[in-house]
Amino acid sequence: MPSETRSPRLAVLIDADNTSAKISDGLFEEVAKIGEASVRRIYGDFSGTRSKGWADVLAKHAIIPQQQFAYTTGKNASDITLVIDAMDLLHSGRFDGFCLVSSDSDFTRLAARIREQGVDVFGFGEQKTPESFRQACRRFVYTENLLPGAIKDEQNAASADKPLQPASAAVPLIKKVLSQEDTEDGWVNLGTVGKQLLNLAPDFDPRTFGFRKLSDLIRKTSQFELRQVEGGPISIRVKQRGRK
Repeated sequence: MPSETRSPRLAVLIDADNTSAKISDGLFEEVAKIGEASVRRIYGDFSGTRSKGWADVLAKHAIIPQQQFAYTTGKNASDITLVIDAMDLLHSGRFDGFCLVSSDSDFTRLAARIREQGVDVFGFGEQKTPESFRQACRRFVYTENLLPGAIKDEQNAASADKPLQPASAAVPLIKKVLSQEDTEDGWVNLGTVGKQLLNLAPDFDPRTFGFRKLSDLIRKTSQFELRQVEGGPISIRVKQRGRK
């Protein structure tokens, strides 16, 4: 009997000093879309009040705390320990990907080093995360999109409370992808567009603009045409002049 294909094995490493515990549910739901969170570790000083929020949810998500006492102000032992553990796990050869949860640009080199080894890195951090860290990841998810109630249900996606960016902000990047495909009639498969968007911008996410689906975001911009023939895949092209 053939064995069942196993989901990608992931190591989830969380920087408690730079991440809110409010994202915990959304974080592990997002990680589950990628693969299996085989290792779940969080780094910080849980003896203080700063990381108390995480202390309250560790058991719920089976996260192993790596306690680092702040003996000296300004020295971040948590970051160093996270990097050491990441390299140990990387060289074990047991993991298909790493999820680095932090808004700190100090992890840029770590992400780059892991990818040099041929292993995927998925970053999770606030919108303020420096571009260097975002670009070093295969994909980067804004943690604001993981907060409870950040995105409404699909039928009311356009009414999401305060999206991080307006839908119009996505137009230049989508047009760039379409221009690169250079098809004869201008139509490009929506799935192809979605993959290329992530190649160009690892932090691209329809939820940043208030939508769960890329197709809903594209419709909202009113800058593109969409078509779907007899239940087949959706295609997209830049709206032709004279069309509303």
